[in-house]
Amino acid sequence: MASAPSPMSVHFDRIRTLKEGSPHYDGKPGPVVYWMFRDQRLRDNWALIHAVHQANKANVPFAVVFNLFDQFLGAKARHLGFMLRGLRQLSLQIRNNLQIPFFLFQGEAEETLPKFLRECGASLLVTDFSPLREVRRCKEEICKRVSNSVTIHEVDAHNIVPLWVASDKLEYSARTLRGKINKRLSEYLIDFPSIEPPTRKWVITEEQCIDWDVLIADVLSQGAEVPELNWCEPGETAAMEVLMGSQNGFLTKRLKNYSIDRNNPCKPTALSGLSPYLHFGQISAQRCALEARKLRTSHPQAVDTFLEELIVRRELADNFCFYQPHYDSLQGAWEWARKTLMDHANDKREHIYSREQLEKAKTADPLWNASQLEMVYYGKMHGFMRMYWAKKILEWTRGPEEALEIAIYFNDKYQIDGRDPSGYVGCMWSICGVHDQGWRERPVFGKIRYMNYAGCKRKFDVDRYIAYVNKLVGEVRKRKAENLLSEKDKVLRF
Repeated sequence: MASAPSPMSVHFDRIRTLKEGSPHYDGKPGPVVYWMFRDQRLRDNWALIHAVHQANKANVPFAVVFNLFDQFLGAKARHLGFMLRGLRQLSLQIRNNLQIPFFLFQGEAEETLPKFLRECGASLLVTDFSPLREVRRCKEEICKRVSNSVTIHEVDAHNIVPLWVASDKLEYSARTLRGKINKRLSEYLIDFPSIEPPTRKWVITEEQCIDWDVLIADVLSQGAEVPELNWCEPGETAAMEVLMGSQNGFLTKRLKNYSIDRNNPCKPTALSGLSPYLHFGQISAQRCALEARKLRTSHPQAVDTFLEELIVRRELADNFCFYQPHYDSLQGAWEWARKTLMDHANDKREHIYSREQLEKAKTADPLWNASQLEMVYYGKMHGFMRMYWAKKILEWTRGPEEALEIAIYFNDKYQIDGRDPSGYVGCMWSICGVHDQGWRERPVFGKIRYMNYAGCKRKFDVDRYIAYVNKLVGEVRKRKAENLLSEKDKVLRF
C-alpha cells in the first residue's frame, strides 16, 4: 500500500529511477534540475513538487529546463505557438512566484541536457513521464551520456494512478483496466501539497534571457501552413478558466448536459474543451477530477461519465502506447483484427481517394468533408466525428496500413491535441479495432466496427452539423483575408 505524501513529498511509487548515480567525488551533492516536457505547468505538478523537495532536502540549488525539439512529430505553428505562449507565461510565474530559473534549449535533448548537467554539476535530473517512443528513446540516450554521478528520476505527473502502478501489462480494453484503476484511486486521487520555493538560490550558471517574441515568430513562420487558433487561449490561467470559469466554465456552467449531449456533434459546447490543456500539461487531469468529484451529488451521471473519459480512457491510451511498441501501426492491432483487415485488404472499394483529395475534403460525402474541414480550420474535430472520419478513411484507401498512416498524419498535423496517446489510440480503435471487439463481418471492414452516413443521420442532425462547420470555416477564412489586407496596409504605409 502506498504511503500518503508528506507536505512536500510524492508517493514513492509515482517515481521510477531510470539511472542510479554514484556519489559525487567530494561527497557533496550537486544541483537538482527538472526537465519539463509533457507537464507544462507550475500548479499541481508532481514532478516539480518532487524535484523541489529533493533540492531542499539536499540543500542544493534548483532549476527548470525545457528543450524545444527542432522537429517533433510534425508539430506546426498551431501546436508550437500554443505551447510557447503557455511556456512564456509559465517561465514568468516560476521566476516571480518561486524564484526558480527557467532555461530553454533548442535542438536535440540528448545533446543539450547532458551538456547543461555537466556545466552546472547537477547530481539529480527529474523528468516527467511520456509513453511515446521518441521521448523514451531520448531518455535512454540521456542516461547513457550523463556522468556516472547523475541520478535520473521519472515522475508520472500526467496520470492520476501512475501508469506502472495501475497495470504492469498491456490491457485489452477499458473493462480490464477500469477495476485496477478504481481499486487504487483513493490512494492517488488526493489533493496536492503546496509547493515551496527552493531554499538555495541558483547561481551556478548565468540565467538565460529568452527572446520569446523572436522564438514564437520563428515557429509561426516555419509552420505557417497550419496556422494558430483563436478559440483557445494558452496557459494555466486560461485552462482553469475553461474548467472553472464563472462565465462559461465546464464544471460551473456546462457540466449538467455532458452525459446526454457529448456524442452530439451539433452541440460542441457540451464537451469540456480541456483536451488542448491536458495534452500540453497546462492543467492536471487530477485537478479536473478533484473539482468534478465535488459536484457528484448534484450531477452524478455527468460527473461519472466525465471521470470515465478523463481517467479510465486517458490512462488506457497511455497504457497502450507504453506497453505496445507498435502503437501507431497495424502490427499493434490484436491478432483477430490484423487477420480480418488483411483478409479484406483487397476488397473492392466504392471510392479510392488520394491523401491530397482527403486533405482538401474532396470526397463524395458531405458529412466527412465537414469533419475534415472542422479539423483543418478549427483544429479540433468533435469526438464522435473522429470515429466516423477515421473509419471512412479505411473504407476509401487502398488498405488498412495506408488508412492508418493517413489518419495519424492528419491527426498530428491539424488537431491541437495531436501527437498524443489518446489520438493514436483513437485512430487504432477506429481502424484496427483496438480496445474493441469483433462485429458482424462485412466487405473492407471485416469484423472491425462499421459506421456509415445513415447511422449518423439517426443519431444527430447531419445537415445542422455541416452548416455549423461551413460557418466556422467561413469565419476563419474571413479573418485570414482581413489579416492579409491589414499586413498589406502596413507594408504600403512604410
